Amino acid sequence: MPSPYRAIFAAPGSKGFSVAGFLGRMPLSMMGIGIVTMVSQLTGRYGLAGALAATVALSAAAIGPQISRLVDRHGQRRVLRPATLMSLIAVAGLLLAAKFEAPDWTLFVFAALVGCVPSVGSMVRARWAALYRDTPQLHTAYSFESVVDEICFIFGPIISIGLSTAWFPEAGPLLAGCFLAVGVFWLTAQRATEPVPHPREHHTGGSALRSGGLQVLVATFVATGAIFGAVDVVTVAFAEDEGHKGAASLVLAVYALGSCLAGVGFGLLHFKGAPARRWLLGVCAMAVSMIPLQLVGNLPFLAAALFVAGLSIAPTMITTMALVERHVPRAKLTEGMTWVSTGLAVGVALGSSVAGWVIDAEGARAGYAVPGVAGAVAVMVGFLGYRRLQRPVPRRGGTHEHGNGQGNGSGSGHQEGNDRREEAGDLA
Repeated sequence: MPSPYRAIFAAPGSKGFSVAGFLGRMPLSMMGIGIVTMVSQLTGRYGLAGALAATVALSAAAIGPQISRLVDRHGQRRVLRPATLMSLIAVAGLLLAAKFEAPDWTLFVFAALVGCVPSVGSMVRARWAALYRDTPQLHTAYSFESVVDEICFIFGPIISIGLSTAWFPEAGPLLAGCFLAVGVFWLTAQRATEPVPHPREHHTGGSALRSGGLQVLVATFVATGAIFGAVDVVTVAFAEDEGHKGAASLVLAVYALGSCLAGVGFGLLHFKGAPARRWLLGVCAMAVSMIPLQLVGNLPFLAAALFVAGLSIAPTMITTMALVERHVPRAKLTEGMTWVSTGLAVGVALGSSVAGWVIDAEGARAGYAVPGVAGAVAVMVGFLGYRRLQRPVPRRGGTHEHGNGQGNGSGSGHQEGNDRREEAGDLA
């Protein structure tokens, strides 16, 4: 591992919460596809399977920011554990209802409750921000987390689909639930690196989404999510037209691999100046990378085009999180990060739905017009909101400083302990 990445793990506890966060994030890429595989195997109804997966995604998009808002106010341990228990109970109910052929409405009720799953990626990034705020190491940490995201999306679907097809239909979602339980409970057991909650500051100012800069980021990521959702669906349909449907997962893994490698390289770079210009450049690159997809003629060409397209994903995501940290009050940082993920999830649902409609009407090749249009929309929103992202934002929402200015995090834990004692009355 390159030295900048080794350096961020010098902070006590960083390795532990990073591994726990990796496990807790695996369901993000496993649950939806696992539900589709399970339900289609048990019932043969792909329409029902897709509708349930969409219900989970939209439920998580609606509930996630509210959970993160409570986390900023009361702390990760107090909020994440009951929320995760609710989600796990819902997963168990969904598996049992599907296995014993319960009425469809029960499946949708449980699928909606599965959305109580917390945004574990946001929780881990908030811990990195508490350790390395206002230091170059935070950029490296965010880069590392984007790489972890891509690793989850490379291996998660393969594991989930493989278990459900080779073992028993419920195996994929079941393992996803196990990952969630182990990851969240292990993460919340690590109190030393948990960001200090802000019960007083969170009473004022309303939602983090009131920030103009965050509004631009979320709106842009709705369009960006539509790119991802459409590419997934159209690639599966294109591979089926080519007579190699099973190759779709490998082609999409190449897409994630491009992003993963770009994230590793981006984390080794150090930039000066505001990140708004780099962010807009990344959004434009994502849009332009959709153009070659309109010309695909075979699966090898598609894999190469998607690899190149993936190179712009992780750098844009990394810069987005840096902008969230600049434009959202510190007392609402976790909520702000989760709103970006919510915009992405909504976009994925929209993109996959529109792409499916286009495929049914015009065929798989025509479907690649959907991510092309979504990329153009993302660029348009980015340019319209660019001035908001350039505006200097005062450091608001809390007096607690977690970084020590040296990048080693050693002073963070001591200050955090003092902050906890000062706020003991509020947390009791």
